[in-house]
Amino acid sequence: MKRQKKWLIALILSGLISVTIFLSLMIGSTNYSFQTIVDAAFHFDPENMEHQILLNSRVPRALGALLVGAAISMSGSLMQGMTRNYLASPSIMGVSDGSIFAITLSMIFLPQASSITLIFLSFLGSLFGMTLVYVLATLIPGGMSPISLAILGTVLGMFLSGVSQALSTYFQVSQSISFWYNTRLHQIDPVMLKIAFPVVLIGLIGVFYVTRSITAISLGDDVALGLGVPVIRMKIVTIISVALLTGISVALVGKVTFIGLVIPHVVRYLIGEDYKKIVPMSALAGAIFLALADVISRVVNPPFEMPVGVVTALVGVPYFLYLIRRNGGQQRA
Repeated sequence: MKRQKKWLIALILSGLISVTIFLSLMIGSTNYSFQTIVDAAFHFDPENMEHQILLNSRVPRALGALLVGAAISMSGSLMQGMTRNYLASPSIMGVSDGSIFAITLSMIFLPQASSITLIFLSFLGSLFGMTLVYVLATLIPGGMSPISLAILGTVLGMFLSGVSQALSTYFQVSQSISFWYNTRLHQIDPVMLKIAFPVVLIGLIGVFYVTRSITAISLGDDVALGLGVPVIRMKIVTIISVALLTGISVALVGKVTFIGLVIPHVVRYLIGEDYKKIVPMSALAGAIFLALADVISRVVNPPFEMPVGVVTALVGVPYFLYLIRRNGGQQRA
């Protein structure tokens, strides 16, 4: 029965992705009918402005939302499993801010950098931010507890963000770098999106390589070692995979908040503690959540758009406070 429930959830999420894609294509400053979308897909007319907008603006935006939502949610689920920390996520643990810091340096010293170079530097920044937080946490008494780690990640993230903004102001690239401080799906670069897909596939190889081991690690390092899991190697692969997925996401649309925190918890509640299922289910649910948040941001005050980060925060902040209250700052048993 449990197996049937999990397949049913997966089927529902897959169906919701199709519905979400159509909503993302239909709704905006100008709404398009279902027939217009079908015509643009099967009878594309280069002279038709509606077809051009759908192909060059709304399709990349919808695909970008799905890709980034999936990547950030998988990253959050892996971080929570690896650290046994219910507050772990890329936006809280300094990973996203490290990526923005690297992009800022790129805008200053490599202003003509190609899209693939920008993605690579964003990955290195994510890796730097994540490593810095965990190294410092190990040096502080009680630093690995959920609330301590979250505070440390937030403080270091604010520090990296502050340095980035100071540098961008001093070198007069604030206008260029402002895109990455918030989630801006409407400004996604279709060229970078095409490059991102194969890079994400590389990240997915690492993700699915470690999912079975993450289930054991989430029970504790001693338990994982007893089961024959090479803990250190699996954690290194996990860190690299998370940094790669987060780096790509930030390079594409800027910093995405709370999705990596909330979605893995919801999925874990629905299907249990097996990360072989949590990770792919988080990808589906995260893709839907961000794409729907993007749609909601367009309908609140048309023809203007509310920042997507406001929509995700309306869900994420109360849930963040609920997790702290429920768990009392203790690491998962």
